[in-house]
Amino acid sequence: MNRIDQVFQEKKNILNIYFTAGYPKLGDTVKIIKALEKGGADLIEIGMPYSDPVADGPTIQESNMEALENGMTITKLFEQLEGIRDHTNIPIILMGYINPVIQYGVERFVEKCKAIGIDGTILPDLPLPDFKREYKALFDKAGLYNIFLISPQTSEERIKQIDEASNGFIYMVSSNSITGAKDKIQEGQVEYYERVKSYNLRNKKLIGFGISNNETFTNACAYAEGAIIGSAFIKLLSQSDNLDKDIAEFVKSVKG
Repeated sequence: MNRIDQVFQEKKNILNIYFTAGYPKLGDTVKIIKALEKGGADLIEIGMPYSDPVADGPTIQESNMEALENGMTITKLFEQLEGIRDHTNIPIILMGYINPVIQYGVERFVEKCKAIGIDGTILPDLPLPDFKREYKALFDKAGLYNIFLISPQTSEERIKQIDEASNGFIYMVSSNSITGAKDKIQEGQVEYYERVKSYNLRNKKLIGFGISNNETFTNACAYAEGAIIGSAFIKLLSQSDNLDKDIAEFVKSVKG
């Protein structure tokens, strides 16, 4: 069983935390993974830095630039993650953009994910038809889940197409904007959450974009199986002088 499925079977109010590989320091990746698992995170989403992260807000864009300057690449990330399953069983998802994956080689990338024990990917700019036509069989053979995003503007027809093609969960973008921490639920989001809930989708759902604290996390969990935090966690990393302590306190503060 894929570790993502296992988490959704065993837990409620699931917290997925995103961080950028190679940030704040090149060698922090495994240290952050271990601290997140120890602190009580349920899923980990690792960003593969890219020079043009169009779906991300200023905080994550800046972390991408710093990580690239630090020397992070897909090859370096795979080197860092080699043997990670000797230390942790938490589901790990790689998030990034399709161009660097194509440059690395999609088949090679998928095989490396399988060998290391990566559970899924999020590739926001990979079109659904391209995935189904060119890559889905490859991902399925490797047991690697590819997770798609939906937004308030996504039609019911497309959401159901995504649900049919997806495994693991559907990433519900909370609003029509780039990523970034917000303190409270925004007007119009509840209608969107309720509408998607009414579709009775096959896949579980996690809400992302604008989740930053216990209030926004708890609100999201009322309409989905959990939520994703990125920018608020990146800000914590940028200010931390004790990653183990600060990460544990951050996760605890969000979960309540």
